Amino acid sequence: MIALDSSILVDILSGQPDSAPSDQALRVALAAGPVVACDIVIAELCSSFVNSDDLFDVLADLGVAYSPVEMKAAVRAGEMQRRYRQRGGKRGRTVPDFIVGAHALLQCDGLITRDNGFFRDYFKGLKVIVPKAAH
Repeated sequence: MIALDSSILVDILSGQPDSAPSDQALRVALAAGPVVACDIVIAELCSSFVNSDDLFDVLADLGVAYSPVEMKAAVRAGEMQRRYRQRGGKRGRTVPDFIVGAHALLQCDGLITRDNGFFRDYFKGLKVIVPKAAH
């Protein structure tokens, strides 16, 4: 099971020509198994839809399922944010970023994201899948 970061879904839903790598990464992941979005990703996307049923329909059409964050992932997210702050991290990273990473690390087999540096740094062992443009 592979998790999606909201940035990937925003790319795909934008329909812009530069969204092709994100769309391709999603297709490859779906061919290998389930692809999911956690609570945070759903909440971040919801603000882009007037009607939440439209969001549910879009996710279903894309083949993306919902995977709620378990308590162990929520606790890990808090621990990682504390580490971030101790290392001098600024407000640019908030709890939602850490929840997405902890969910992917503890409940999934990887995360598709464009923000590979952050997730690789704070979630050692997480398989980070970064969409790449075709050459």
